[in-house]
Amino acid sequence: MAAIEVRDLVKTYVLSETHKVEALRGLSLSVAEGEFVSVLGPSGSGKSTLMHILGCLDQPTSGRYQLMGRDVSRLDDDERARIRNEEIGFVFQSFHLLARASALENVELPMLYGAKRPGREERRKQAEEALEAVGLSDRATHAPSQLSGGQQQRVAIARALANRPRVLLADEPTGNLDTRTGQEILDTFSRLNRQRGLTVVMITHDRQVARYASRSVEIRDGRIVEDTASNNGA
Repeated sequence: MAAIEVRDLVKTYVLSETHKVEALRGLSLSVAEGEFVSVLGPSGSGKSTLMHILGCLDQPTSGRYQLMGRDVSRLDDDERARIRNEEIGFVFQSFHLLARASALENVELPMLYGAKRPGREERRKQAEEALEAVGLSDRATHAPSQLSGGQQQRVAIARALANRPRVLLADEPTGNLDTRTGQEILDTFSRLNRQRGLTVVMITHDRQVARYASRSVEIRDGRIVEDTASNNGA
C-alpha cells in the first residue's frame, strides 16, 4: 500500500494580476509504506511546496493527494488539522522547543491538542517511549538550554513521534547541525524507519544527505527530474 500518492499536482501562486508562479507543474509521486525517501532540490525547485501539501499545510491548485488511501486534496481545515496531528509527524530545521519546558514536557505537547487527548499518565508514558526511541531517556528532565544541538533535534523528533504517526516529514533536519551531529540525526531517522516501519520523507538541498535515504527524488522547476534508489541507505 502507498503511504503517499500524488498525481498531477499543480500549485500556482498568484502574486498579482500579471504575475503567477508555478511551484509544482504536474508532479506525480508514490511513496510506499515504510519507505525512507529524500526529496532533493535547490531553492525554488518546489520541494518545500510539495512538503507543505504532503503535510496538509497547503492545498494543491489541481491534482490529487492520497494519504494512506484517503483523498485529502480537498478536505476542510478541521479535517486537515486532525490528520496533521494524528497521522503525520513534523521535524524542522529549527527545533522549536519551549525554552522553559523540560524535554519530556516538550514531547507531550502534541498530545494536548489532538482529538484523542490521552490522560496524564498515558501522555507521560507515550512521551517517555518517544524519548527512549531517540536515545534520550536520561535527558527527560533537562531544559533545551541544557542540551546540545543534536540532543535538541532528537527531542524534536521524539515530539514528532508522540502521537504515533504513520508518516514522518522532515524539512532540512540537519541544516542547523555540524556534519557529525547531522550524521547522528540521519542515523536516528534510519533506525526509526527500519525498526518501526515508519514512512519517512526528508526534504534537503544537500546531495550527500539525500543519498542517506533508501531512495532519492530530485525536483527542479516543479517537476521530478530524477528518481533513484540509493546504495547508501541504511
